[in-house]
Amino acid sequence: MNFDYNEEQQLLADSVRRFLAKDYEFDKRRKIVASSEGWSAETWATLAEMGVTGLPLPAQFGGFGGGAVDLMGVMEAFGEALVVEPYLATVLAARLVARAGSEAQKKAILPQVVEGKLRLAFAHTEKGARYNLAQVRTEATPADGGWALNGEKVVVLGAPLAEKIVVSARSAKGMSLFLVDRGALKLRPYRTLDEMRAGDVMLASVKVGADALLGRDGEALALIEEATDFATALVCAEAVGAMKFACDTTLEYLKTRKQFGVPIGTFQALQHRMVDMYIAYEQAKSMACVACSRADHAADARERQLAVSAAKIKISDNCRHISQESVQLHGGMGMAEELKVSHSFRRLTMIAQQFGDAEHHLARFAALDASGA
Repeated sequence: MNFDYNEEQQLLADSVRRFLAKDYEFDKRRKIVASSEGWSAETWATLAEMGVTGLPLPAQFGGFGGGAVDLMGVMEAFGEALVVEPYLATVLAARLVARAGSEAQKKAILPQVVEGKLRLAFAHTEKGARYNLAQVRTEATPADGGWALNGEKVVVLGAPLAEKIVVSARSAKGMSLFLVDRGALKLRPYRTLDEMRAGDVMLASVKVGADALLGRDGEALALIEEATDFATALVCAEAVGAMKFACDTTLEYLKTRKQFGVPIGTFQALQHRMVDMYIAYEQAKSMACVACSRADHAADARERQLAVSAAKIKISDNCRHISQESVQLHGGMGMAEELKVSHSFRRLTMIAQQFGDAEHHLARFAALDASGA
């Protein structure tokens, strides 16, 4: 498999990386995180101008029709800069609208997402689900020609920043999706360990019209699984960017930090640990490439799921290895708030859990492998 970007993908990734290096340096990011909003509208607008918000969306709605492979370079740049804007949350929800929505819903939502005027989130996870996408207790019942939603969603990434939220609920026919205005929901916002904004969503007889239903009633589970695999492949690519920064900054520290009159990078034991970190980074990059490729071009759902789970298993393990080694090799200062590597540690720790940890994906991979034997 060819792991090199084509010319257009490389140019976009380089453009995003230059913009983030110039206008999203670590000190500015710290101010954004500390602000009451927790994100930068200016950064979001610039990303929209660069075409990043429209890259994965259909061309007939103003997007570019790109896939996970086209987004790899962008997500790596986001991981390297530790971007906190709700890009992945918006992409995940927008993909559900693009795949399941009616023509009217797509025309109302997707062009605004492309232009950076609308942010979305996907509320699906519930207490006790443990990454099981089929475990949803939120109920959708017919009411007054529309629907009434009752239930609770937890750790909805990007929810405090979203204007519309795609909500999963179980109707009499099965799993369904609904497009709900943010103002119609009760939200408990908070900041996650990696400084992203998230929230718990409470639905108490929330009334929505019949036109809020995305796709067919009771047929959403396969769509949710596909969109979640797509997002998982993207978060694997983001992890690669964060790993690259952790490796590079640790190597630079070993070259400059001196003990006994010499740089500590001359100590063979530390050289071996540094080599192991770069090997883990290269493995993760290869696995992320495979996952993104299969998310775009898999022959069937099983092939896609196998590739995504295999990548997430390896990348979750390597997130732990690289994040912990980078902090340990920096010594006590590795956990200092002022040092970016400590924030990379937090983001890699969260990525290892996002959309399923290594144990979850190992179990899924084993089950899929056994079913195809």
